[in-house]
Amino acid sequence: MLRSTHVVLRQWTVSCTIRNVDASDDDIADTLADLHQLTFFDAAALPQFELGAWWLAYHGDEAVAFAGVVPSTHIRNGGYFSRVGVLQRHRGRDLQCRLMRVIEARGRRIGWESIVSDTTDNPVSANNFIRAGYRLFEPPVPWAWAHTLYWRKRLR
Repeated sequence: MLRSTHVVLRQWTVSCTIRNVDASDDDIADTLADLHQLTFFDAAALPQFELGAWWLAYHGDEAVAFAGVVPSTHIRNGGYFSRVGVLQRHRGRDLQCRLMRVIEARGRRIGWESIVSDTTDNPVSANNFIRAGYRLFEPPVPWAWAHTLYWRKRLR
């Protein structure tokens, strides 16, 4: 006789608060640097946190994700989505896309026409760019590796 076992899976919902932060504050800069190290290890250079605008996502009092945008040097009247990192245990819960929407809202408020970014060897981020409405494009002057994917989202 076969017995069937029913397992009910509950989706764990993460309630996170996203805050624009002042990266010139030493504690905030340390938190951004720590999150960068925990998400990128040594695969990417530490960004210049004093440039642009930065956000932290908090689960309770714990910072679990970050993102930043700077004025683009690659396109006219736009921003460059310079970095996003989500701690491993908080991935798969739409935090990257939520951070992208916050950055896009800021870009619209200050009158940018678009936001660009790039991914290299990161299919998860590439799929998040697609989900968020970004499109692949070829910049006139590529700024990264030969196999880098370039993304753009028009804000107007």
